[in-house]
Amino acid sequence: MLPDADRLPVMLVLASGRGERFLASGGRTHKLQADLCGKTVLQRTLDAVRASGLRWHLEDRGHPGMGDSIAAAVRATREAVGGWMVLPADLPLVRADTLVTIARAPLDGDVLVPYFEGQRGHPVRFAAGCVDALANLKGNTGAAPVVSARKAIKLVVNDAGCVLDIDTVDDLERARATWQIRS
Repeated sequence: MLPDADRLPVMLVLASGRGERFLASGGRTHKLQADLCGKTVLQRTLDAVRASGLRWHLEDRGHPGMGDSIAAAVRATREAVGGWMVLPADLPLVRADTLVTIARAPLDGDVLVPYFEGQRGHPVRFAAGCVDALANLKGNTGAAPVVSARKAIKLVVNDAGCVLDIDTVDDLERARATWQIRS
């Protein structure tokens, strides 16, 4: 754990989705349980989260939508004085150092969104002042209503793992190739 972890955002790892697109693309298991070079996708994501030294919460109970998952996770960690970082569990290539960079970046506003090569990524960071808006989310739009209603800071990162999510079997194959290059 980082020495200042209690003042930094809590990482909310969202693992409640049904993974329907992955199954429809030919996947034989839930995408988070798919093998990514010897570990599951979820294990790879959690490895990075643990290595970051940040406090974290895994939200893996079934919820009707991403908004409901975020709301449940925020309610479970309401005491987070440093706010939250929302990380879908299907981003197994995100690096621990990137998570720390996002957590420690100056937050001149309520929301910080990482970008890699012009593409919006995750985890999205929210200030503690967003607690009520996040705790009341519902449906499939995730935290988009909170992001659009507040001043969002753009943070350019050098980590393709922020944007390489696993939604299809082809995505998994790309992730395997990227993992092997990194290793």
